Amino acid sequence: MELRLDKMETKPSSDSKSKSPSALKRWAPLIVLVAAMGFAFANGWHEQLTLSNLIMNREQLLIYVRDHFVMATLAYAALYVAAVALSFPGASLITIAGGFIFGWLTGGLITAFAATLGATIIFSIARTSFGAVLREKAGSRMAKLANGFEENAFSYLLFLRLVPLFPFWLINLAPAMFNVGRGTYIVATFIGILPGTFAYSLLGEGLDSLVEAQEMANPGCAALGSCEIDLKAAITPEIIFAMIGLAVVSLIPILVQRHRANKNTK
Repeated sequence: MELRLDKMETKPSSDSKSKSPSALKRWAPLIVLVAAMGFAFANGWHEQLTLSNLIMNREQLLIYVRDHFVMATLAYAALYVAAVALSFPGASLITIAGGFIFGWLTGGLITAFAATLGATIIFSIARTSFGAVLREKAGSRMAKLANGFEENAFSYLLFLRLVPLFPFWLINLAPAMFNVGRGTYIVATFIGILPGTFAYSLLGEGLDSLVEAQEMANPGCAALGSCEIDLKAAITPEIIFAMIGLAVVSLIPILVQRHRANKNTK
């Protein structure tokens, strides 16, 4: 009897030992990400992502890209991945910089791949750490929403990516609560961000002509970073409506599926 009790008493400790490594493996990436995010924001790295800094350093950037294209491409991609993974607020400005430095096509493609990689990193970390926990604690209404999202994950995620009204970082995290496959997430993210990415890249390619116009009106403003350029005015309502239109189109498969389901139930 005593031997049995002793054996029973040792079981909890063995179970706790077996569970502790998995818990550490699950939460460690999130802890590292949050720590890196806090370090970056505390040191004001995000404050360096400004249009003035881009304009002031444009000559040096263009010369470096001309002489070291491969290294410049890798550096830009790494910067974008880090900015997305750390949820920096200046990702759109980096996209503009990519169009300005590499041209709209090359810059847009590099940005799309880098943004998808950064988004996938934060999605994977969120899903591994707290995604399952949040879903377990969610109510029946949230569970119903999760099931609907999972049935049409690609279309829903594509819609969220295409609409320019939702914060990029929020869409990176939201699917972590649902059982969305990584492959579906990657493809929907890459396709969904292409229109907005190329729109900002085109804006970046045209930035040089805007700077030259400002230099004519206010000589020396580029070197001082005092050129007055309103990028928000360049994102016209037509561009926004076009993205919303594409987003609505992405929901057509879901509407067709529901129409067929309702027709079959009658």
